[in-house]
This record gives sequence, structure tokens and C-alpha cells, in this order.
Amino acid sequence: MAPTRQPPAATEKHPFLLLVEETAQQLGTNIETGLTARSVSELQKSHPRNELEGGDGVAWYRILIKQISNAMILVLVFAMALSFGVGDHIEGGVLAAVIVLNCAIGFFQEFKAEKKMDSLRALSSPSAAVLRDGRVDVIPSAEVVPGDIVILKTGDTVPADLRLFEAMNLNCDEKSLTGEAEPVEKIIENNIMIPGSNKLATEEGEVGIGDRFNMAYSTTTVTKGRGRGIVTFTGMQTEVGKIAASTTKKNRKAGRSMNYKKYGKTQPVKGLARRIYDVVGKFLGLTEGTPLQRKLSKLAYILFGCAILLAIIVFGVNRFNVTDEVAIYAISTGIAIIPESLIAVLTITMVVGMTVMRKANVVIRDLSALEALGGVTNICSDKTGTLTQGAMIVKKVWLPKVGIFTVNNSMDPNNPTQGTVTKGSAPPLPANILDEKTDEKTDFDHQRSAAALKFDIPAEKAAKDQRQKHTESDEEEAALTPDLESFLQPTALCNLATVKHENVEGENTKKWQTTGEPTEIALQVFAHRFEYGKKRLVSQGWKQVGEFPFDSSIKRMSVVYKSPDIASTMVFTKGAVERILDFCTSIGTGDNNEPMTEKLKEQVMAQMDKFAAQGQRVLAVASRTWAGEFSAEKMKGCDDQLRTEVEQDLTLVGLVGIYDPPRDESRGAVRECSEAGIKVHMLTGDHPATATAIAKEIGIVPRNLSILPPDVSASIIQKATDFDKLTDAEIDALPELPLVIARCAPDTKTRMIEALRRRGLYMAMTGDGVNDAPSLSSADVGIAMGLAGSDVAKGAAKIVLTDDNFSSIVSAIREGRRMFDNIQKFVLHLLTSNVGEVILLIAGLGFQDQTGFSVFPLSPLQILWINMLTSSFPAFGLGREKANSDIMKRPPHNIKYGVFTPQILVDMTVYGILMGTCTLMTFVIVVYGVNGGQLGHDCNRMYGELCEPVFRARAAVFAELTWMILLSAWEFKNIRRSVFRLDPASESRFPFFKDIWENQFLFWAVVIGALSVFPAVYIPGLNTTVFKHADISWEWGLSFGFTIVFIFGVEVWKWVKRTWQLFEVGEADRDEAERKSRKLGLRQGFFTMAKSRPSSIRSLSRRGTERSIDDISIKERIAEMGTLSSTPTTRTLLKRPELQLGGRTPEEQV
Repeated sequence: MAPTRQPPAATEKHPFLLLVEETAQQLGTNIETGLTARSVSELQKSHPRNELEGGDGVAWYRILIKQISNAMILVLVFAMALSFGVGDHIEGGVLAAVIVLNCAIGFFQEFKAEKKMDSLRALSSPSAAVLRDGRVDVIPSAEVVPGDIVILKTGDTVPADLRLFEAMNLNCDEKSLTGEAEPVEKIIENNIMIPGSNKLATEEGEVGIGDRFNMAYSTTTVTKGRGRGIVTFTGMQTEVGKIAASTTKKNRKAGRSMNYKKYGKTQPVKGLARRIYDVVGKFLGLTEGTPLQRKLSKLAYILFGCAILLAIIVFGVNRFNVTDEVAIYAISTGIAIIPESLIAVLTITMVVGMTVMRKANVVIRDLSALEALGGVTNICSDKTGTLTQGAMIVKKVWLPKVGIFTVNNSMDPNNPTQGTVTKGSAPPLPANILDEKTDEKTDFDHQRSAAALKFDIPAEKAAKDQRQKHTESDEEEAALTPDLESFLQPTALCNLATVKHENVEGENTKKWQTTGEPTEIALQVFAHRFEYGKKRLVSQGWKQVGEFPFDSSIKRMSVVYKSPDIASTMVFTKGAVERILDFCTSIGTGDNNEPMTEKLKEQVMAQMDKFAAQGQRVLAVASRTWAGEFSAEKMKGCDDQLRTEVEQDLTLVGLVGIYDPPRDESRGAVRECSEAGIKVHMLTGDHPATATAIAKEIGIVPRNLSILPPDVSASIIQKATDFDKLTDAEIDALPELPLVIARCAPDTKTRMIEALRRRGLYMAMTGDGVNDAPSLSSADVGIAMGLAGSDVAKGAAKIVLTDDNFSSIVSAIREGRRMFDNIQKFVLHLLTSNVGEVILLIAGLGFQDQTGFSVFPLSPLQILWINMLTSSFPAFGLGREKANSDIMKRPPHNIKYGVFTPQILVDMTVYGILMGTCTLMTFVIVVYGVNGGQLGHDCNRMYGELCEPVFRARAAVFAELTWMILLSAWEFKNIRRSVFRLDPASESRFPFFKDIWENQFLFWAVVIGALSVFPAVYIPGLNTTVFKHADISWEWGLSFGFTIVFIFGVEVWKWVKRTWQLFEVGEADRDEAERKSRKLGLRQGFFTMAKSRPSSIRSLSRRGTERSIDDISIKERIAEMGTLSSTPTTRTLLKRPELQLGGRTPEEQV
């Protein structure tokens, strides 16, 4: 592992401020020959390897320490020590085995998870071409040292931070570092201006890394051109390394300072006390970890305190005459209240969940992260590469007086055969539309009517309604016409990208492969849709004779081609609309050509704004026929003068709108998050218009913001500069935190997460770039992308998506919620038995024999047998329960309560009292009712004739308690519904056997556990010597009868909860209340309301109604489906719960 100590900077100022010669001189290198072998050897000794720290994963001993310091394990260790201390080696040995088992399971599973992550980690730049001793060598990037001369070409990954001194059309993709979606053109001069001014930068802090155009950064990729640069920073000193260091830097909590001068004389004492609390709390698991981890730690110590209290009670009853026998009884009582198998069941359940997630392309780095994901209330996601594909695709093409060509159903930026292209007539330009609206009269009566209510209509529905206003639809399949050819020629030829359909190495099938800059790839792919690509045109005789490359200062590119048909030369130009318009003297092609006027320019700009508002990057395409001669000799002259001569009197051919398409699954994932009560926030470095358009397309914000209250509408979309200006108090005062923040910096994302946390929300952060790492680290759950994600992002995250698919997060959330539900079920199952056992043992203190010592109703080994074997396997089975059908139709669980909700605590108490009472009555009936209260002598240690009643009573209690615990596992499959009808939608009259057979592991755990009682009772020696009970006969009836009483009591309590709606409303009513509590404008994914609810019986059964699901018949559901075929009116739409504004009915809104 590389040392953490970094050498000081080798240059006086940051290299981007220096001349190339100054940089080379200060770094001791030669730009012509590179470093010498001797210099490289010395530098490698004084500098760490060019790699990021932390790449070796988590050390195995840290994982082991984490397992041993678990709260429940510490309690068990204490109980084990007491057992060995009083000489009960059997009990101590069993506890030792439990501890080893729990630690081993947790250690090996987390160690395997880390090994899985190690296979995903890879060096960002595996090799680099460097110039050393005048020769070009290809070396591992980890061996690059400051001063090396690195040679870059298209497709290379930059191995370290470079000060460029040669750049030929060099463009680098820096979106993983800065969030900028467009590749950045590089320069070699050091005349870097301070953004927003005309002053040259003189200090490093005056210019952000994204504006240092003469620098190339580690982990970024070259998309176009070639270049050379001097390595200035390596490893953790690179910009990527600085971000990586910030994600692992320990920030001291507030109030921990010991500076008495600044905070007062008492501050050192307060600061030290708080630091000690932090250290102790971290070790005990009380201050760090997920909510479930912290609550289980608190539970462990509460139970530990109860165990001590019970021990004191035992000692007090025996007048503090603490003999070994009394100590054993006290330890038994303490063990009874501790669920020894809880840690093992919890760990195995999480391991199973992690295995399920592996199959769903999700790697869990931390077992607890899966549980935490189930409680997420907000997801803060980057846009580029996460919600979108991170690639450009042509969406719209506008040809003046011809129409608009639209690319439909295409999400693959490299495949020209995917989707269709339709042509529609050009609608009235915005400038004309504005003129037409000036004379319209406002109808205030209409505005007050129901017809004037504003709805967020889907794009598809709005387009369809617009077309229905005309007599006929003017959409038709696009065909290659002379006008379109005039557009495709400059699109294909003024382009450096390549599009090929060829076999991939190692595969037999052909695939579409592209090279070049994303924008040019998008244009070339569009040309290939009409089989009019560059390769075909060149084969027809088009010959390039000149090129004026794209210049960021003038924002355009031109090429000169010889036409195969005419002797003249053609000039093709593309670039920014406002820059191209300045050189256009005409517009349109063929018969549509006309002179350019100021009014036409305004209309073109209005069309550009219309495309930009849809999140598209708009380019202008122009051409001209040039009668002059173009030769290589002319290119050797004044290039600027020749370019000016060529790029004039152009004809504007059309506009093209290019956008970064959202992933196919993003809209559905956002919609499902909304149904699950989870808000999605887009935090991106893109332009505000682009971010807003993509957010509208996938349903994060409504297309029509006016449907929201004004204060909400103003707050949900913000620029990072505006958000950063707000104080914490102003942010907290916002009615809604922003759903879209554009031009985001890493600090903005972290601040957003802190704002969410102040509101008591539990958030996840998704991302793939280096700039996402600080947010991934500070979020409650960090989710990184495995394919496109950087090593820094993966190291900062708890969860890695191996398919980079946002929809996989929904699968992880669903699995997290399933796990949370199941954890609640088996925690209730385990703790109920503990409460029952404690009640029985405490009451048993009153059963004193002739010598005055208490006779326990259950022996210590009986308790361990029940807690570890009888309870464990059904608990494992409950952990494997499938997800409920409504699991993604309800809000996240309350982080305040976590697993231990009021309902769980009350259920545990009620069922525990019921269980303890039944077993206690059994013991009393056998000993006092039948045997006259004969408690014998020393019956806690050995079996004798006088102890026969006690041993028989223990056997009856043991069998009864075992059966109660086993059957309660079936009861806890659903903590509210009757075990005899777990599924309310089932048409079976008695679905009990079908329901319990559904989880076969749980079924056989209950059946085998129930049968295991008989050998435990009857095997000679095992019964009287180990378990301290004897054979029974008529007592079986007593055990069976009270087991039935217990099941009846559980069913009665469930019925009371359902009837009186205790703790929470019914599931159907809860869904209805949740829908009414949400405002229409904030239901993400349903803003468009297109296909939001499929027309199926299952979907209709989820709708909120005044009656419960049980009362709705299948015929009624089918009848409701039939009404969907009729055209809905405004009033019928308003009656639907999901369309009511603010949850109110139309009558309430008037």
C-alpha cells in the first residue's frame, strides 16, 4: 500500500499559471526527450506510486473487531464468563459456541462482500505512453512520476494530472470529475481568465478546476484529438486524489473542541467528556451505524440491565445467600431475557438478502446497508450516467418551411436502426404565436370554471390533443427528400465521428460501434438512419480538400468538399446557432430558399429556445456553394483570413436538437419511488434548462409548474449558485427542498444532504463520478455505479450497482423493505418467548423447596435449547418470508422507531404475558393441583423420587413452551391478519394450509421442531440429567390445551387491533390516507399520469376506497375495469383520489 505521506508541490505556483518552459524547468524535465532513467529511479524513491489509497479494501482484522465489539456479543460474553465462574461448564460451553457461531457468520459474509468489491476495483488508467530518454514507452500508470512526458490520443485515459504543451483538437471528457456533460477543449497557453471578468488569473483559488483549460486531469478520457503534457501531480495529489481524501477525512463533531480561549474555561472538560462519549459510544455501537444497529445495541444493553435487575431479585428472594445454586438460577433468568440467536438470525437474513441483490446486479459492501436502504425517504441522484445514459442523441431536426423531424423510441445513441423518424409540418413559430395572442380576450368566467383547472398532461397526451385540433394528423414517416439530403450532407461530412456495424472481437454477432465526440456521434448516427453516412458519401465521390476545426472561441467548425456532381466546391458548417446566423445571408434549401431577414432570425432564435426548453443542445447547420478554388497551398497562408473568406454568405439549412436521453427504466423507477413515499432529487452539473427538461421527462418535476402552489414551484428547481447563497435557516424555511439543482458542485450536494438530515429524513445518494464521492460518503446510504463509476465513488459507497441501472435501486429498496418487515417478525418472535420465559422464571421464585431454595420451572439447558434451537430455525424461516404485495405502496418506516414500533412493543408484551401465564398455570396444575405442592429437595441439581412432580411439570412446560413458540412463527407471518387468512385476496374458503406451505423452510422448521419435543422428553439420561425433566403421560393434554388457548389469545388480540384500528389504520385505508396526504404536484412519476396504473384487477385492488379490500368482490373489480373504456370527463377525473388537488374532493374545492 502506498505511503500516506505526500511530497510537497514541485512548482512554485500551480502549473496552469506557469509557462510550459517554467513548468518543465521546475519539474526538471525536457519536453523533447523526457526524463532520464536515473531521474525516474530517484523520483520513484521519493514519490509514492501513482494510485489512490484505500484500494486494498478493508483489513480482515477490522471486520473481526467489528463483529466482536457487537453489543449483543458483549452481553453474551459476560454471561459466559459468569457461567464458567460458577462452574457450570456445560452452559458456559454452549454460550461460547453461540458467540463463535455469531462472530464467524458475520465475519465471513462481510469478508466475502469486500472480496467481491475488490474484483470491481480496477485502476482507472491501466497504462500510459510516456517519453523517457527520447523513446516512447508504454508503462503501468502506477509507475508514472512527476515530470514524465505523457502522450495522449483519442480514447486514452489520462494517467495523472498534466500541464499540456501540445494540443491538436484535444478534447477531454471530464464529467466524472466536474460533472460537465460536454467534452472540454484544451489549450496550451497560460492566459487563463478569471471567470466572469477580463483579468488574468494569478492565484490558484481564482479559477476552478473546470476552467483550467491547459490542464488534463487523472481519470478523465480523451474524446478527440491528440496531445502531450507534463505530469505535475500523481496519486493522492491529483484532483481526483484530493476528492478521495475528502471522503475519508474525519471531521470532528461540534462541541468537541478543547480550546478554552475560544469557547471558555469549561470547554476542555466538556470537549474531553464528549470525546470520551464518542469513543465509548462507537465501541458499544450506540452512536454510529444504521438505525437498526443502534437500536439493537440499545436493546442489548437494556436487556443486560434487566438481566442484572433480575439477578438482584433472585438474590434478594434468597436473602442474598449467593450459593452456586442461586447463582445458576440468576444466570438462567438473565439468559432467558437475552435472545441469543438474534444476532445469528439477523446476520443470516442479511446475507440471504445480499445474495438476492447480487443476482439483481447490486453488490452490498456493508450488510447493514441493505436494511438501511429500506428506510430511505429521499434519493439524491446525479443526472449524467445515472438517470440518463450519459450519451447524446438527436431528438429534433427543424428544416425551415419543410417541417420538424422527430426521432421516436430511440434510447441507444449508437444504433441508427433503433426507433423511427417521423416528419410533421412546422408549427407556427413562437414569434408568430405571441403576435396572435395579443388580441385575445381574457374570459374570467371560464377561468373560474372546472374546465379551467390545470392538469399536468403527459407529453404524449398533449401532443395527441394538439393534433386532434386539426382535421387530419400531419405526422408521417420520414423519407429521404432533396431538402433532407441538403441537411444530411453537412451533418455527415462536417463530422469526425465514425459509425460502424461490425463483429466484436470474441463474438459472432455484429454490433454498432462508434468513435469520436458524443455530439458528432449523435449527428453521424442520425445521418445513418437514412443510410446517408459519411462513408457512403465519400464512396460516391465526395472528396475533402480542407478543414477548419472547431474553435471554442468562435464555436463552429467547417469543412470543404469537392462535389462529385458539379465542378464547384461545397462548404459545410455547423456550430452554435447565434454564431452561424451571423454569417448566413439566406435560409432554406431548394424552392424554400429565401433571403435572411431580422424577423426570420428572430424566428430561428425562437425555435432554438423551444428546443433548448426541452433539454436539447441546439446546433445550426449551414452550407454554401463556393466557386473559388481551394488548395493545400492556400491552407499554408493566413488561416484566419481564408476561414473568413470561406465562412461567409452561408445558407442556414436547419437546426438540430441533441439531448442526453434518460434511461429507459428511469421514469418507471421514479414512479415506483413515488408510490413508495420516496422523493427523488436530481443534483447535476448540467445547464438548468437541460436538467429541468430531463427532470420533467422522467417525472421528477411536473411539466406544468403552475399546478403547484407558488412557493413550492419557486423552490423545487434551483441553480446551485442560488441554493448556496441561502443560509441554513433559509433552506430550512423552504416549503419543499429543491427537487432539481443545476450546476452543482460537490459542496452543494453535501449541503443538500445536510438539509435533508435536519428535516429528519433518511437519504441515499447515487452517482458514478469522482465529484459524487463526497456526497456518497456523507449520505446515509451511498450507491455507486460499478461499470462507469470511478474507484473513488465505489470506495465511498456502501452499495454498488454492477449494471449502472437506476431501476436496480428500486429492487434494492424493495429487498430492504422485505428484510425490514421480516426482521420485525422474527424480533417479535424471539423477544415474545424471552418475555414469556422471564415471567415464568420470576414467578418461579415463589416455588421454594424444603430447604428454602427456589425451584426453577425451566432448567438452564431447557432455556438455551428453546432460545437457540427451537426459536432459531423458525426465526430463520421468518427471515425468508416473501415481500407483501403492498410493500412498495406504503411510505418508508419511521426512522424514529425503527424495528421497535409501538405495535411491536405492545405485541411483545401481550403475547409474552399470555405465554408466561399459560406455562405458569401448567406448572402450578401439575405440581400443586395434582401432586399437592411436592417440590422435593435439591431438584435443581439432580433427579430423585421426591423430584418426580417437578421434573414432570418441567417436561409439560418445556413441551408447551416449544409448541407455543413454533406456532407463533406462523402467526407472525403477518402481525395484523389472522393466520387462517393471511392473503385477503385469496378466493379459497380455508387457505391456511396453502399459506403455511408457501414458505417451506418455515413449515418444516415448525413441524420438525414440534416433533423434536418427544425424543427430548423420552430419551433416557438426556431428559433427567441434561434437561432436568422426566417422562410424562396425561400432561400432554395439558400442554396441548394451553397451546390452543395461546393461539386463540393471539387471534383475539389481532382481531382487536384490526377492529379498533390500533397503532395504524388498515392497509387499504392507509393507502387511501397516504394518497390524500400527498399533493398532486409532488407525486413524482405521476405528474404525466400516463400509464400510471395498469388496468388490471391487481392494480384496481390497490386503489383507495371507502371499503376495505376484503369487501370488494371480483365482479365489482371487473365492473370497475369496464368503466375505464369510456372517455373520462373533468368531473370523473376529479373524483379519482389520485387526481384530487391537495387530497380534496371537487365539492371541497369550491
